[in-house]
Amino acid sequence: MTTKLNNIRDNPGAHYKYKRIGRGIGSGKGKTSGRGGKGQTARSGVALNGFEGGQTPLHRRMPKRGFNNIFRTEYHVVNLGDLQKAVDAGRLNAGATVDGAALVEARVLRRLRLGVRLLGKGELTTALTIAVAGASKTAVEAVEKAGGKLVLTGDAGKKAAESAEE
Repeated sequence: MTTKLNNIRDNPGAHYKYKRIGRGIGSGKGKTSGRGGKGQTARSGVALNGFEGGQTPLHRRMPKRGFNNIFRTEYHVVNLGDLQKAVDAGRLNAGATVDGAALVEARVLRRLRLGVRLLGKGELTTALTIAVAGASKTAVEAVEKAGGKLVLTGDAGKKAAESAEE
C-alpha cells in the first residue's frame, strides 16, 4: 500500500491526548481545574521552598554551627600530576624555577592571587625547583624523591625557617 498525505497517522499511543481542564463539572476537572481552593498556591509562579505553613521551618529550627573566617588565606591548589603534565607538554621548563608566575604562563593556573599550595596527588618524575607558599608532606617527599627542591615562601616558609634556627 502506498502512503498518501491523507493516510498519514501517528503510531498508536505516540500522542497523549491531554485532559481539557476548566470545562464543566462533568469533566472532573472543572471549576478550579485541579488547583484546589483559593489562595497563594492556586496562582501561577508560586515557589515556597522550605515554607511549612507558618510553622518555623526546619532550617531555622536547626542550631547554628561554625563560622567563616574572613581573614583566611585562600591558596590556589596545584597537584604534582598537573606539574608533570605541563612538563610533558613542554609548557613548563624543567630547568627553571617553577613559581606562581611560571604556572600562570604555563596555563596550569588561570591567575595568581594569594599564592600556591602544592599537593601530592599524581606522580612527579622530573626534578623541579618549586617555589610555593605551602606544600603537603606527601608533596614535599615526592619532590625530593624525584630529585627536585622545594622552596617555601610566605607564612609556611617563615615558620620552617624559624623551626630550623631553633
